[in-house]
Amino acid sequence: MKVNAITLRAGNVIEYNGKLCVVVKNEISSPGKGASVAQVEMRDILTGNKDNVRFRTQETVERIRLDQENYQFLFAEGDEYTFMHQENYEQVAISKELIGSPAAYLQEGMIVEIESYEGQTLGVTLPANVTLEIVEAEPVVKGQTATTSYKPAVLENGTKVMVPPHIESGTRIVVKTEDGSYVERAKD
Repeated sequence: MKVNAITLRAGNVIEYNGKLCVVVKNEISSPGKGASVAQVEMRDILTGNKDNVRFRTQETVERIRLDQENYQFLFAEGDEYTFMHQENYEQVAISKELIGSPAAYLQEGMIVEIESYEGQTLGVTLPANVTLEIVEAEPVVKGQTATTSYKPAVLENGTKVMVPPHIESGTRIVVKTEDGSYVERAKD
């Protein structure tokens, strides 16, 4: 679908020079004389390379609609992760490289959103937060709980996270899947 370059927003996907790119930032500037221009910062979805492009306001670009569907995580085998479509039960294997660091937080049965374009998988979005148990944490040092310092801990999936001093081994906590940071103690 053709759209004016000035209507692009962060997160939109466009086709530019035969590549799929996601818009990171779009600023419209009006020089002293002449027409306004749209300064668009975009990232190539497949390679991750960033590019800055200047469009005239009347220029049009091809905006792409990605297919977004829910899949259930089944299992991991090596660096391949297998997911099942929620409606037609079709299975798809996705590489760990494509999922990125959030792959460590995948749990059996977890529902994720997979984005694809013309049958090619472009990305996997996990839920914002997951609840995991701490298997190893340093003991609390007397008086340390009054400060705002954090201590290292190891989660059941083997990843390390910084937690407040009052959190001990065996405690279930909520962690952000985006960056692996501590959110709060789980309320179960």
